[in-house]
Amino acid sequence: MADGTTDSNLLAYRKQLDEIDDRIVSLFEQRMAISEEVAKDKIRTGKRVLDRKRESEKLETLGAKARTEFNKKGIQELYRQIMALSRKRQYQMMDDAGVLHNTPFLEVDSLVNDRTIVAYQGAEGSYSQAAMLRFFGDSIRNFHVETFRDAMTAIDEGAADYAVLPIENSTAGIVSENYDLLSEFENYIVGEQIIPIRHCLMGCEGTTKETIRTVYSHAQSLMQSERYLAKYPSWEQISMANNAFAAQKVARDHDITKAAIASEYAAKAYGLQIIERGINQASSNSTRFIIVSNRKIFRKGAGKISLILEIEHESGSLYRTLSHFIYNDLNMTKIESRPIEDRNWEYRFFIDFEGNLNDPSVRNALRGLREETRHMTILGNY
Repeated sequence: MADGTTDSNLLAYRKQLDEIDDRIVSLFEQRMAISEEVAKDKIRTGKRVLDRKRESEKLETLGAKARTEFNKKGIQELYRQIMALSRKRQYQMMDDAGVLHNTPFLEVDSLVNDRTIVAYQGAEGSYSQAAMLRFFGDSIRNFHVETFRDAMTAIDEGAADYAVLPIENSTAGIVSENYDLLSEFENYIVGEQIIPIRHCLMGCEGTTKETIRTVYSHAQSLMQSERYLAKYPSWEQISMANNAFAAQKVARDHDITKAAIASEYAAKAYGLQIIERGINQASSNSTRFIIVSNRKIFRKGAGKISLILEIEHESGSLYRTLSHFIYNDLNMTKIESRPIEDRNWEYRFFIDFEGNLNDPSVRNALRGLREETRHMTILGNY
């Protein structure tokens, strides 16, 4: 009997909730209709969609009407969402009316002509060179520089049209220095290339595992080959700025007690013999390289966009920021954070998502992000 009574009460409560929800839906649609009229007025007058002062005052007023502290927070969170939806609809209407500013990026058919020059970090035989050749082809004019900053400076100053930089490795994670350089320089991503990483142990002619005393490589490559190297504890491991530099040194010294861990490209470039292939423990290891330019261009059919965002340092700001991707049905594929210099415990966010700058949904999202974040930079469409 008690169970039957409980079920009866539950059904009655659910019926009351359904009736209330019907009224809420009707009122929500009335509110959105008025928001559309507001949007039309803002289109005529050129007013901004977001009025932070007005929304803050409105949230305080609505919260004060709640009977409990819990309900106050609930009411304010509910209306934050309602107001956000209203803004997103207004951005949509502005785009339909053609009053949203187009992005300053120019769509191009091709990135390359007979005068194109590319810079890559490292030395001949590096993975960066391999990524460059894979992306641009063997006939591209190119030169190498010593550091990532040098590569960014080369395109910033016009010595090269493009630079090739590693941005993340599937096992070691992001190349944080290059994320920071993207926020420092006004350069833009126009392409990407993924290169499988297969480290090889190499030395000059006559070198064997028995003769080796010292191994040279980049610190990350030494780490990725840690299990293999653990079998030879007597080998001294010396870190180099780049794998290709390590191969270059071993070739120059021509000493059978020295070996390098680098790519097959490096072995070929410096005439070294490969002692063993694939010594890194992750067989699926790969590195993603970005192609960077100082021009705001993107190729036709580009399908990925990268952004830098700085948001308000307050509760819920990231959640509200990401809602622009959800509302516009955009698939976010990556988010990384980096600390902002001279602002303790504050971060800028690097976001990748699928889309093209000509898509209405992308323009809608970008307008909302530009209006509602502290700072936004489009890093590129590629």
